Amino acid sequence: MTHTDFSPAGREGRLASARSRLDPHHHHPPTAVLWALSIGGFALFALLAVAIQHGWTDAADRAVLLSLREPSDLSDAWGPAWFEETAAELTALGGYPILVTVAIAVLGVLGLLRERAATIFLAAALAGGTALSSGLKHVFERPRPDLVDHLDKTFTSSFPSGHATVGTLAWLTLAAVAIRFVPRHSVRVFIVSAAFALAIVIGTSRVYLGVHWPSDVLAGWSLGIGWASLCWLAAHYLSRGSAGSGELGHSKT
Repeated sequence: MTHTDFSPAGREGRLASARSRLDPHHHHPPTAVLWALSIGGFALFALLAVAIQHGWTDAADRAVLLSLREPSDLSDAWGPAWFEETAAELTALGGYPILVTVAIAVLGVLGLLRERAATIFLAAALAGGTALSSGLKHVFERPRPDLVDHLDKTFTSSFPSGHATVGTLAWLTLAAVAIRFVPRHSVRVFIVSAAFALAIVIGTSRVYLGVHWPSDVLAGWSLGIGWASLCWLAAHYLSRGSAGSGELGHSKT
C-alpha cells in the first residue's frame, strides 16, 4: 500500500518532481525581447496612424490592392474561385464568432482545472485588447477601401483592422497562456509559431478580400503584437511573485 507524505518536505519533493518534468532548458522569451516587441508594436502603430492621416501610405495601399485584382475586372480577385472561397473562410479565424467560441472553450478548460488566476488573466487580456481595438476604430473612423469590390461583409470603420488586431492578440495571448503549461520546448515553439502564422493568414486575407487597406492590417498586427507582448510580460511578472511557478504556469527568463 502506498502512503502519501503530506509533510512540508514531502510537498517540496512532489513540487520538485513536477518541475523536473519540465524541459530543463525551458525559457520564455527574455523580458528584454518582450519589452522591445511591446514598445516597438505600439510605436509602429502610432507611426502608421500619423502616416495615414497625412496620406503617406495612399500610393502603396492602392498599388497592393490593385495587384490582387484582375486589371480588366476589379471585382474579380486574383486566383481561381476556390481560392477566393478559401480566403473568405480563413478570414473567419479572426472574427468574433470563432474567437469568442475558442476563448470560452479555453476558459472553460482552465476553470475545470481550477486555474483561477490563468482564467481571470486570459479573460482580462482578451477583453482589454478587444476594447482597445474597438475604441481605436471609433477614434480614427477611416473609410473602407472603395477602390475594389468587397468580397466580405463589413460593419465598422477600417483602421486598424479588427480582424488583424484581435486575431493577432487573441491567438498570441492564447499561445502565451498555453505554453506556460507545456513542458516540451519543441511544442511551445510550435504553438507560438502557429499563432503567428494564423495572424499572418488572417491579416493578408483581409487585404485579398478588398475590405482593408494594407496599412490597416499592418497597424493591426503591430497593435496586436504590442498588446500580446505586454500581456506576456504581465504573466511573467505575476508568476515570478510565486517563485516562478503558480496558477499562471511556469515562467523562467
